[in-house]
Amino acid sequence: MAEHRAQLTAHSEDGRSFTIPDASGTPFIAGTLLLVTTARGRMLALVEARELTAADDDAEALHGRLLGEIDGDRFDQRGGAPFTGGTVEVADAATIDLVHAAMGATLEIGVNLSPPIRPALLLAHRFNRHTFWCGQSGSGKTYALGVVLEQLIAHTALPVVVFDPNSDFVRLGELNPGASGDTAELLRERDIRVLRPSTPGAEPLRARFPSLSMAAKAAVLRLDPVADREEFNAVVHLSDTLSASEPDQVLPALLGSDDPARRALGLRIENMGLLKWEVWAGRDREATLVVDERADATVLDLGGFSTPDQHLVVALSVLDELWERREERRPALLVIDEAHNLCSPELTSPLAVAVRERIVQIAAEGRKFGLWLLLSTQRPSKVHPSIISQCDNLALMKMSSPIDLDGLATYFGYAPTALIERSPWFRQGEALFAGGFTPAPMLLTMNARLTPEGGGDVGVPLR
Repeated sequence: MAEHRAQLTAHSEDGRSFTIPDASGTPFIAGTLLLVTTARGRMLALVEARELTAADDDAEALHGRLLGEIDGDRFDQRGGAPFTGGTVEVADAATIDLVHAAMGATLEIGVNLSPPIRPALLLAHRFNRHTFWCGQSGSGKTYALGVVLEQLIAHTALPVVVFDPNSDFVRLGELNPGASGDTAELLRERDIRVLRPSTPGAEPLRARFPSLSMAAKAAVLRLDPVADREEFNAVVHLSDTLSASEPDQVLPALLGSDDPARRALGLRIENMGLLKWEVWAGRDREATLVVDERADATVLDLGGFSTPDQHLVVALSVLDELWERREERRPALLVIDEAHNLCSPELTSPLAVAVRERIVQIAAEGRKFGLWLLLSTQRPSKVHPSIISQCDNLALMKMSSPIDLDGLATYFGYAPTALIERSPWFRQGEALFAGGFTPAPMLLTMNARLTPEGGGDVGVPLR
């Protein structure tokens, strides 16, 4: 095999991609990093596909992309020139370390599964693009996301806001017993705040009705401007009052009004039980004020409200406030776990639609204002396509659904199809990372968490 490998040659017609016409007998599969040496110098190359050649059914060709030129201790990602007869060898560890250093890959999240075996590193500065994170139940998706969030919180000054529907990240401010090392020490110093609906001793997760926009108030009240035109119009004319007073202060006047539309509005508020919602701030601070302080991490524990609409109220209030103040260009990474709960095209309630449309807007326009999304989900097909199409980073864990995998291959052309197709056979904790936040598409196994996972599966009781 060694003799055959020494005779491998590659050629490139465009200086960006390469072909090895006959790689039969070699162990190189999709994801392998190679060094190609030509008269111009050395280039780092990624194998993306291995397939039988048309001319010889017994011969296998390799195809892939050229990642950049290596010159001494420099790595240049600019495209090279076409070549023929380039000699091929497996990239060594020293070369990979050089590339990581040159590109600024510093966030250590795991270990590469493809040769050469090196730490899997991400580029912190490329989280200024939207990220899509997916994996089916049991893949280790939420646990692995915690590994990346720990690295971001410890090693960057990027404020992280986590929309946490299942209380999985409420312990980000704690460390596991025995956690040690530079990252653990840095996490101890970080300002991590957790807002919860009704947990004793925790900072409350609240919104303030008067602070909501007109559109958000109408969504909370389930008012359509056409179907409910009289009540909606009453809200329009009461705009100043509703922006200065809580609903309980306005309700008596509405119920006692001679105006049928205002009385109907009062009945709507009363019938919905709006005054009993625990989400309203009262004397507490609303979540928007806490988020505005830009702690290193702010976790919004959206689970635990007594009615489903209340977590949407909080999500909408925070997203609307961030968007309203976007011209301030204060960076924030908005992590939306179980994103299908907030981003599905199938959501139909006024509040859910308002939340989804705001996320669509942030996905399309937020990047230039420093509002960057990280969306995590079990079901990519349940997330609005206008959001997925804006994501430049991909993290894929085990995924067996053919529909979801086909969609991922369509949206994320920068991730080699052969690597996406391996997803159904990933073990727990294994992942494919591709896009701008990686030096190259890579298969890896995730590191262990330094902080406890808030949720987790319930075990089967055994006798």
